[in-house]
Amino acid sequence: MKQHFQNLMDEEEANIDMTPMLDVVFIMLIFFIVTASFVKESGIDVNRPEASTAVKKDKASILVAISENNEIWINKRRIDVRAVQANIERLHAENPQGSVVIQADKKSTTETLMKVLDATRAAGIDDAAVATQD
Repeated sequence: MKQHFQNLMDEEEANIDMTPMLDVVFIMLIFFIVTASFVKESGIDVNRPEASTAVKKDKASILVAISENNEIWINKRRIDVRAVQANIERLHAENPQGSVVIQADKKSTTETLMKVLDATRAAGIDDAAVATQD
């Protein structure tokens, strides 16, 4: 009997099936890609002012940039001031937990900044911040 059992063991090789593990890894990869929140950029470099009381803002998913000549940029596109509210509403619908950060250049006017802040509040977002230099 032992001889027969030994012959069976010799004939069968120990194989580990990797398919279930690969399936699990693939599903985890898809899960992390779907749930990851990607950082969006405003599209231009802004020379931000300095502030001594600046606080780091987490979950800033909507970045609005105001250039030195008062152009408004969202997602690497120049936006008219009348379309800021609609763009912010659309981006906020994609990521409701995110907040709005406005990157205003030092040389931009406060009038443009206030128009963007008003459009942000009109879009239903009270959590807006103005970015400063590190």
